[in-house]
Amino acid sequence: MAELLHIYMNNPTEGGKDGTEVSSGTELAPISVLLDAGKGEQKAVKCAVRCESGFHIDGALTIKFVGDHADKWKAAINNGYTAETVLESAEWKDSISLSNVADKNTIFWVKALSSADEPPQQDTSVDIQAEGLLVSN
Repeated sequence: MAELLHIYMNNPTEGGKDGTEVSSGTELAPISVLLDAGKGEQKAVKCAVRCESGFHIDGALTIKFVGDHADKWKAAINNGYTAETVLESAEWKDSISLSNVADKNTIFWVKALSSADEPPQQDTSVDIQAEGLLVSN
């Protein structure tokens, strides 16, 4: 499924085909967030998921995080949020289910968190995982 389903970042448009593809195991274009651990910060990133042309997800697509510090990441379904409103307004969860995923962007948000008691670090231990039944149209 990895070759036929892609995740994008850099302000993708709902229903569009834009955004920068997030790396698929290459770590060349990861979702990257810089946080000050001493302040217990959080930041959100607007993302999208879409299938290659001619394919769609049958039913729901689940987005979740895996890795040593997966608990430091949350996801939210888009509800018309902006970068200014999403942190306070969204319902952040460990995993979300998206419906109607096809060959145009379906927007969702991810949030990275730090806690004031953690040491400074560059953490690359977490991956975003998308699970669903990919079928041809």
